[in-house]
Amino acid sequence: MWDLCTNALDTAKVRGAAYGDVRAMYLRQRDLTTKNGQVGTLAESESIGMGIRVLANGAWGFASTDRLTREGVASCAAKAVSIAKASALAKRSNVVLAPEKEYIDSWQSPFRKDPFEIPLETQLALLLAADAEMRKVKGVTLTETSMQFRKIDSWFASSSGSRIHQRKVISGCGIGATSFQSGEIQKRSYPNSFGGQHALEGYELIESLELLKHAPLVAEEAAALHSAAQCPEKFGTLILAGNQLGLQIHESIGHPIELDRVLGQEANFAGTSFLTLDQLNHLKYASSIVNVVADARLDHGQGLGTFAYDDEGVPAQCTDIIKDGKFRGYLSNRETAHLVGLERSSGTMRTESWNRLPIIRMTNVSLLPGTWDFDDLIADTQDGILMDTNRSWSIDDRRYQFQFSTEIGWEIKSGKKVRMLKNPSYSGITTEFWNSCDAICKFDHWTLWGTPNCGKGQPMQTMGTGHGAAPSRFRNVRLGTAFSKQ
Repeated sequence: MWDLCTNALDTAKVRGAAYGDVRAMYLRQRDLTTKNGQVGTLAESESIGMGIRVLANGAWGFASTDRLTREGVASCAAKAVSIAKASALAKRSNVVLAPEKEYIDSWQSPFRKDPFEIPLETQLALLLAADAEMRKVKGVTLTETSMQFRKIDSWFASSSGSRIHQRKVISGCGIGATSFQSGEIQKRSYPNSFGGQHALEGYELIESLELLKHAPLVAEEAAALHSAAQCPEKFGTLILAGNQLGLQIHESIGHPIELDRVLGQEANFAGTSFLTLDQLNHLKYASSIVNVVADARLDHGQGLGTFAYDDEGVPAQCTDIIKDGKFRGYLSNRETAHLVGLERSSGTMRTESWNRLPIIRMTNVSLLPGTWDFDDLIADTQDGILMDTNRSWSIDDRRYQFQFSTEIGWEIKSGKKVRMLKNPSYSGITTEFWNSCDAICKFDHWTLWGTPNCGKGQPMQTMGTGHGAAPSRFRNVRLGTAFSKQ
């Protein structure tokens, strides 16, 4: 593979490229789903190819190919240079790249059990067994389960001398039960909604989640929600479970800190951003106990945003996003770093596949743990609502005003959970919401949640991101409006 990469770079240089980099990728994936005791999806696929990115006459060009021969790669490199020269005719200014060292390295994500070595029959049997357990509960009308596995090998080479090989193994699974009664739908999911939990781990992740153990409770809660009280509409105290808070971080912190959105270079799927450049180091984003980082290092955890090098060959880093409540940093790449006074990229360029151009993506954007024990947080709350597991979300195209609903809620009175609530929801303004945070649970309750389906760009790229969070409390939040009958 390295010979083909070198051939591509040599061709690009001869054709007039001032800089070039190559990403060869091999992707293998397996998807399994069941629905009401029947197999829904049983698919396995492979893909291999090469993407070539070049700078010529101060502009970018990109081309890709699955013809991994010397002739095919040389033709692709020549095409990339031609595209760059054509793009230069309409450029506003020359692309300027922040400097980066060259790296010769190889890295593999840690895992104990290769999911592709586990028999398909074993994996499917587990899903069907969990499905059967949920269907035993009276009142359940739809049961769903899923597993996803990805193995990604990438070879990165640049004209500055880097040669980096990375191998990642990703696993994920989830179950859900839906109950339809009297014209109303209620659903419960485990361990999270929209596909469950995903991480940079092997099959050991699936085993640790104990789907069979949790399946009955998932189904029982889905059916019980029909008899639960409606979430009241009021301003009050909100406690968010970690899985819901992970999505809150994704939508109201992760997307607005993507520097290409801030600069107006990207708006597809998630809009632009309210975080204009003048707010860096000035905006009071959150209360003083809130600290958020973008951390792609393995030390942070085995998240979907974990790697050793990004797709520009920049090493994984930890970047302060919110420090003691103050806004401190963006997600940048080599092209945009100098625009916010940085000497180097923060290492956030990633691509979905070999036939897509790398773009700025969230890594693991996480709320750092606080000091509270969860039981103490509940006991300290006199009147509030605990909301768990996302059901729906909506946020404006500058990531400023939002509304979320969750699958289940619990009313808290005098420091105790007293009753289940259905159709819980909350809404607010991003900075007001985060400034209302007055308690964050400690590391014992912290999970690095995986979001496998973040869409961005055009043509759209779907990537995984990570969001570490522990249950947290917010004061004077608008509650219950999403399902108001008024």
